[in-house]
Amino acid sequence: MKLPWPKFIPHLLVFVGFVIVSVGFFNPVLSGKVIYQSDIVQHNGMAKQQRDFIAETGEESYWMDNAFGGMPTYQVGANYPHNYMKKIDKLIRFLPRPSDYLFIYFVGLYILFLVLKIEPKFAFIGALAFGFSTYLIIILGVGHNAKAHAIAYMPLVISGILLCFRNKLFWGFVLLVFGLALELVANHFQMTYYLLLLCICIGLVYAYQNVIAKTYLKFIKQIAVMCLAAFLALGFNASNLLATKEYTDFSTRGSEELTINPDSSEKIKKDGLDYDYITEYSYGIVESLNLFIPNFMGGSSSQALDTDSETYQTLLQLTANPVTAKQYAQSMPTYWGNQTYVAAPAYVGAGLLFLFVLALFLVKKKIKYWTIAGVLLSLFLSWGDNFSVLTRFFVDYVPLYNKFRAVSSIQVILELCVPILAIVGLKEFFSNSAAKEEKTKALQYTGIITGGLSLLFIAFNSSFFNFYSPIDQQLPDELAQAIRLDRQSMLVNDAWRSFLIVGLLMGILWLLMKKKLTSKIALIAIGIVVVGDLILVDKRYVDNDEDFVSKSKMERPFQLTAADREIKKDTTHFRVLDLTNNPFNSARASFFHNSIGGYHAAKPKRIQNLYEFYIGKGNQEVLNMMNVKYFIMNPKDEGLQAQINKDVNGSAWFVNTIETVPSVDDEIAALGKIKTKETAVMLQDEAAQLNLLQFNEEEDQFIQLTSKQPNQLIYSFRTSSPQFAVFSEIYYKHGWVAKINGEEVPIRKVNYLLRGLSIPDGNGEIVFLFKPKVVQTGGKISLASSILFLGIIGFGVFTLYRNKNQ
Repeated sequence: MKLPWPKFIPHLLVFVGFVIVSVGFFNPVLSGKVIYQSDIVQHNGMAKQQRDFIAETGEESYWMDNAFGGMPTYQVGANYPHNYMKKIDKLIRFLPRPSDYLFIYFVGLYILFLVLKIEPKFAFIGALAFGFSTYLIIILGVGHNAKAHAIAYMPLVISGILLCFRNKLFWGFVLLVFGLALELVANHFQMTYYLLLLCICIGLVYAYQNVIAKTYLKFIKQIAVMCLAAFLALGFNASNLLATKEYTDFSTRGSEELTINPDSSEKIKKDGLDYDYITEYSYGIVESLNLFIPNFMGGSSSQALDTDSETYQTLLQLTANPVTAKQYAQSMPTYWGNQTYVAAPAYVGAGLLFLFVLALFLVKKKIKYWTIAGVLLSLFLSWGDNFSVLTRFFVDYVPLYNKFRAVSSIQVILELCVPILAIVGLKEFFSNSAAKEEKTKALQYTGIITGGLSLLFIAFNSSFFNFYSPIDQQLPDELAQAIRLDRQSMLVNDAWRSFLIVGLLMGILWLLMKKKLTSKIALIAIGIVVVGDLILVDKRYVDNDEDFVSKSKMERPFQLTAADREIKKDTTHFRVLDLTNNPFNSARASFFHNSIGGYHAAKPKRIQNLYEFYIGKGNQEVLNMMNVKYFIMNPKDEGLQAQINKDVNGSAWFVNTIETVPSVDDEIAALGKIKTKETAVMLQDEAAQLNLLQFNEEEDQFIQLTSKQPNQLIYSFRTSSPQFAVFSEIYYKHGWVAKINGEEVPIRKVNYLLRGLSIPDGNGEIVFLFKPKVVQTGGKISLASSILFLGIIGFGVFTLYRNKNQ
């Protein structure tokens, strides 16, 4: 029997090449270093308690108490039973981080190119060009790992869909299940949502084709197979999806329940995020040209300038100190667009865009239409408020679109579609299917369009722009003027750079047509120009010497201070408020203590509202009820100090009165008027289920915390008459169970976001236990999905084998 190993050798060599390139680009990983990612620093602060609990017990708690007063761990890296795709994902990402994400960027698109019947030599170049797209590298630098993770698996999903539409139903089904399941494992639903928009574009193109051909039944069958694959992929991730759905209503991403602002003015009730918050990072229409010219709008909000720059020379004059001038020049606001902050331009590559435009003239297949649709849709939507007609339509009428912010990030669809069509077009140019005259015209038109665009901004940039940014008002006039000159110089230099790349590619392809170059040499040259262009721009923003640190620095990113040591001497249960920065935008305190603040894109909604109404204003009664015993302060920059709050309510207390209110607006407003140790506020509907609203204070009564774990709290109590207890714990209606002396009792929401219990007379024990049903239900669905998938695979393989041997 002849083995098919020769067929796999090219692919094996490609995969080895991907490993070498991934590790080589981030070569400090070879010495055990890791990239310093600001978002992961904050994530590590948030996840510290969860990880410690797993290390100590070997179990998942699914609840964390070290951030925002308490929240589920669902969005901080929880592990769920029977999530076998997550284990497969970990096997795929075997390289050290961030090389692992770069590797799956490459592999994902390479597989898609194989599905498109692109030869490995072309697919290798296209995969590298996709992976080195500047935005995809930058998100690794800042720590948007989940985003990178989800983007990397997008091509697998598209591969499965395209196989199904080509009537390769079995293999399309298998690839779509794996691709979509891995996509969902990444747990970045914004990227998955954007992928869905692209999939709709693909579906519409194929639907149109089937309508024209009147092959309705074939199309319905293909859609049915894809729906089954999607159903199983969802099933594999059932726990995560159900838990996320459940948590969304509890978070700032859910619908707003309040109709008043902190100043008592009317608040527009909405389902989802504010329009202004969604469109804060709206890509400029003209700014889109930095997809082709990297420094078109100055590059970064914090760009390094060399000693030849006008800015450095001006700084030298202002400071009279070369060292100081050079230091300041390393971080200058050269970006002059309208976005709040930009770490780097979303540069797709002058070479890649040249090939993309070339493909527009040469490619006649369906892929041309859905890739163009994906490019245009993502580009227009990335403009956000700069194209408000379209954006407002999507925010108001397209389901779930208003759940996501940073609209500029939808350009990941563009960054995926451009290399796909570019490489398909390149293959077309190298093939004999297109006539020489057609290729010549395509090459000429492409050169005129792309080269002409470069020359336009080289010659007339000062006629179009003044290179002004609002931040210039904060700078001395001479420095602002110098920066504007540097911005202009950066645009011109990179426009020449793009013009050169266009010229090189035109020359290579022209020589290929004239048979002055062999196809092999021409392809190697094109690969070097296209990929090399992207790598050089990436290296402007990722520095292997400065951006990589020891592994221990990332694992323990925050330094223990004298204030932290002082607080840690206290072994009781309490919370901390870090006043040294925005407590709701930092996880430093959460790394060492149980914090009332934290860092997360989907904060618990009620603690965020409480912060806006009271915590941010220093309301003592609210801080007392939240068990904030210590404040971390930095008076007059004398170093962090711990200040004790002696009036803190503690972990639990009995109240004398329950004040009832008709609405959540009244509930949160009442917190500014009551003494929280004496009175609790409850909604009328909830209070109607109680027997008593007034309680007698007894001399010998007590309630105290005796045992504490994130997912289990045990209290002892004694009272000679029925009482009502308030606990300084966040109320979350899904999963928490309370028992008094072994008998389950209902948990009441009090004081807008805390828990309360009716306590019978006598003494005994109260146990709070977090056992989320959503995890148990999801685990069963995941297991059933896995069994069903294996059954379908077995049946499919048997059928293919039987048909082959008939």
